[in-house]
Amino acid sequence: MLSPPIILPHTSISLRLLRLDRLHLPIGGNKYFKLKYNLEEAKNQNYSTLLTFGGAYSNHILATARAAQAQGFESIGIIRGEAHAPLNKVLQAAKEAGMQLHYINRSMYKLKHTKEVKEKLKQAFGGFYLIPEGGTNLEAVRGASEIPKLIAHTVYDTLLTPVGTGGTLAGLAIGLPPEKQLEGIAVLKGADFLKTDTHALINDFQKKYPAYSHAPLAHWNLQTDYHFGGYAKTSSSLNAFIQRFYLDNQILIEPIYTGKMMYAIADLAQKQYFKSNSRLIALHTGGLDYLPSSN
Repeated sequence: MLSPPIILPHTSISLRLLRLDRLHLPIGGNKYFKLKYNLEEAKNQNYSTLLTFGGAYSNHILATARAAQAQGFESIGIIRGEAHAPLNKVLQAAKEAGMQLHYINRSMYKLKHTKEVKEKLKQAFGGFYLIPEGGTNLEAVRGASEIPKLIAHTVYDTLLTPVGTGGTLAGLAIGLPPEKQLEGIAVLKGADFLKTDTHALINDFQKKYPAYSHAPLAHWNLQTDYHFGGYAKTSSSLNAFIQRFYLDNQILIEPIYTGKMMYAIADLAQKQYFKSNSRLIALHTGGLDYLPSSN
């Protein structure tokens, strides 16, 4: 589950990856945990169809499609923007997993949380269990809170995760022992709102699940300077880093989530952000479907 030590030249810290990408294929990564209780809730409410939202390169869209296929649900993906042919690798894989893709313009997509848009979707598709964009809701937080159970408490001081919508970060803050440090690496531009959203998710979760209401949280922080221009944006320096990382460690990472996190860790280590001899564990959240085909 834990990788061998990751090479970080010229630093005194130790770093290993928690290989969530190797869990529960084809529904690997942190998405397994975020979908786990959503799927359970959909079954409890007797829904046969899942509906969710995402962009054209959404790992969540693909994970939902595969989870639905594996557990006997129909699935609908509401995709931001216009349809393009041929489909990219992510959307093609979602379609092959049985997902019905439906495109809406960006103006309407911004209103996806409103009652009006939800009513239009019900009129178009009938009854469905709605999973928010990125899979982030209280059921996702509940699932993500179980991730720290995979790691022995004695082998690390700080846990790091890439952050898209804040659900995994909130769950980890709840599930980590309070003496641990938690660092989130935002992968989208203008992510300061995620701090407020994460606090809100934690507070709402503790209200829904009173057993967690008095549990001390791990100290958490959000790094917002490693987005490389925005969600799914990349650069030559990030791509070069990912290539070097593979040559040094023989571990594939993608440029959307884990690649940006690992770049951030290396940069922060060089800047001596972490205490000397810190023991870090970083989540490999999967998303390898983003990697270009070798064909």
